[in-house]
Amino acid sequence: MSQDKDRTGQADQHNARGIELADRGWLDEAVKEFGKAILLDPASAHPHDNLGAVYAEQKRYREALAEYLEAVRLEPDSAAAHHELGCFLAGHGPDLAVAELKEALAQEPGFQDAQLNLGMALADLGRTEEARQALEAAVGLDPTDPMARHELAGLLLDEGDVRGAIVQLKEVTHLEPGNFEAHLDLGVAYAQKGFFAEAERCYARAVELSPDDLVLNYDRAALYALWGRPVEALEALRRAMSVDPAKVRGWLAVDDMFASLAGNAEFEALAKG
Repeated sequence: MSQDKDRTGQADQHNARGIELADRGWLDEAVKEFGKAILLDPASAHPHDNLGAVYAEQKRYREALAEYLEAVRLEPDSAAAHHELGCFLAGHGPDLAVAELKEALAQEPGFQDAQLNLGMALADLGRTEEARQALEAAVGLDPTDPMARHELAGLLLDEGDVRGAIVQLKEVTHLEPGNFEAHLDLGVAYAQKGFFAEAERCYARAVELSPDDLVLNYDRAALYALWGRPVEALEALRRAMSVDPAKVRGWLAVDDMFASLAGNAEFEALAKG
């Protein structure tokens, strides 16, 4: 019993020393101290949590996750262990995903699904240039994959490359004629470039696929308002209002695309409720 206490005490000392070293930025040395603590007291979760934190700081995400999971395994009733695991996943889950997807591609460079998911994960992290490169590579690996093209188009739209998005979305609608979202997004892209007739055609196809969609009818209303066609604008706006009037009024309150309808009695009544 006394020997066990001695080992636990020594483990606590190494754990405390590891924390001190990590705070100073001496991460490799901290790893060694936490390792000693774990060897001396394998049943304690705390050194695993601390080691996980250091691994995460070193961007060794897979090893960090293993430590956090081990802490939870050792002390499943520990709120602190679950909290540390949750914080790691919330803060570094996407980083871990990127690291593993890159590893998958290192093992199999032509793995198109991994390339696509890498692009999506990088986009979620806001690493747009890397995401664009990854998604372009995914399209190159399988030009017939509509999802890869659609994800690339969405990124291009967000980055202001509307013409590039149009190229991708046109191909998506060719590959998947029944893809409602692609027709809607293509209409939005055309509208942003001022190609109103092309946008109208895209929205018309989207209406065939989902006539009561809230966003579609709101976007159609905005298009017609910009185009100077108030009758069609109000008709589409009424259809959008029939789905969720509160949401539509919230959008109208900050949307300048309907400036041409200011003063129109029916528009004012719809907007104000």
